[in-house]
Amino acid sequence: MTAAASKPKDAIRRRELAAFLRSRRERITPEQVGLPSGGRRRTPGLRREEVAQLAGVGVTWYTWLEQGRDINASAQVLEAVSATLRLDPHERAHLFTLAGVLKPKAEQEGTAVSPGLRSILTKLEPYPAAVHNARTDILAYNRVYDWLFDVSRLPFEERNALLQCFTNPEWQARIQNWTDGVPRSVAQFRASMAEHIGEPSWKSLVKRLRQESPAFEVLWRRHDVQPLNNHTKRFLHPEAGRLCFDYTQLWLGRRSDVRLTTYTPADAETEAKLLARWGRG
Repeated sequence: MTAAASKPKDAIRRRELAAFLRSRRERITPEQVGLPSGGRRRTPGLRREEVAQLAGVGVTWYTWLEQGRDINASAQVLEAVSATLRLDPHERAHLFTLAGVLKPKAEQEGTAVSPGLRSILTKLEPYPAAVHNARTDILAYNRVYDWLFDVSRLPFEERNALLQCFTNPEWQARIQNWTDGVPRSVAQFRASMAEHIGEPSWKSLVKRLRQESPAFEVLWRRHDVQPLNNHTKRFLHPEAGRLCFDYTQLWLGRRSDVRLTTYTPADAETEAKLLARWGRG
């Protein structure tokens, strides 16, 4: 691609970066970052100068970044901005991509999940457990969850539960009564998306699902919504056969979209199979 041909693409990428940063800034309240609310604000979220101050960057530079100007950003500065805006691993990866900066290896591996939370995942074995965000990205998981879904075989950017549920035949084969459960999954996702309308990463996921899955397209057009509830899930595992779990979600804070998802055996047969395969953790 010639330099002239790349200019329109770069301009689009910068506009997407600007919109993404604004959307992330507007969802953070001053109280969340230890700042006084300062009374009534004309716009939601933090002010640009507050983000710049917290991230340790110049106000003018950050303003230009949000305006989509042609400026360069280092990985170190992007890390500071992403930490200030409390981006999850997938949002941080999206930020680096839009900024045209190589993602740090640690981020590519999803190590933004705290060591303490990873320790909890390990201690929950022999039961499957994982950490998800509202967009159903799989941020971290233990060995038994990987055994249940083969997540580690997927590229990092493909580790999204809803995407795999609709586009991966192996996932579909493992989920018993798949056709009965997916309407609930789509309705829950649409309800969650209400708080993220217009965000590029959400819009991109929906666009891809609508293009690649006729089943998703049909369900999406219904506009059904449901809250996220705990329930029972049944699987047909290629090694262990039938498995039945009580599916429980635990949110990691009052305002957090990130949740710990656990699968505890719903019957003695499932419990016995897990213990035979994994012991007692």
